[in-house]
Amino acid sequence: MKAKFKLGLTLFILGFLGILTMLTVTIGDIPAEALERFSPQAIKLLTLINPSLMLLVAVATGTELYNKVNLSVPTVSSLLKIETPRVTFLEQLKYGIPLGLLAGILVMLISFTFSSVIPQEFKDLESKVEVTLLARFGYGGITEELLMRFGLMTVLVWGVSKIMKRLNSAVYWIGIGLTSIIFALGHFPMIFHAISEPSTAMLLYSLIGNSVAGLFFGWLYWKKGLESAMIAHLFTHVAMVTIGII
Repeated sequence: MKAKFKLGLTLFILGFLGILTMLTVTIGDIPAEALERFSPQAIKLLTLINPSLMLLVAVATGTELYNKVNLSVPTVSSLLKIETPRVTFLEQLKYGIPLGLLAGILVMLISFTFSSVIPQEFKDLESKVEVTLLARFGYGGITEELLMRFGLMTVLVWGVSKIMKRLNSAVYWIGIGLTSIIFALGHFPMIFHAISEPSTAMLLYSLIGNSVAGLFFGWLYWKKGLESAMIAHLFTHVAMVTIGII
């Protein structure tokens, strides 16, 4: 079994386990026409198809390109005996935990700052979806990092490096920034679905709130490896949930 295939398969399995945690999410107000054709359980299973296909593409692409732009998955690669890690897992924890907590605090501060511009209909939409802690950790901490960092950011860094014909800090920051913005823009359809004419402040809130943490995760992937970004993403949710309870 080739090293890249072994790594890709392992990462896909980890990401798919993260996708399965979405089965714990409670979704209210399922359209009646959907319930006429499928049971609520079947609808939940159907919602897993798109992220699974996206994960497959992200992992396949990331596995092919990540080492071409000097990005790494040190801990998993070490466990699979593919390569000697240049960053230890302890160092990944050392950077991932505090930066993840800081990112979570910043996201909550942004949320509090913009709370007055969030329309009630958007709050009502959010209240209809109950995301469990398991889904936050599994899908958010693992699957989203495979999709956004290992997949998208790797491709963007590789593409920008080809265009600029160099691989320097500017190339990585462009990749990090574009990945964060694309992730934030991906939330816009939900906003326009919930609000017929969202205000500029509302769109700005979504753009800033959904992109700021990605800057931390992207830097960690670049400097400390993919697992450090996953750790940070997980602890971002720890901070957000803790502050939300307080």
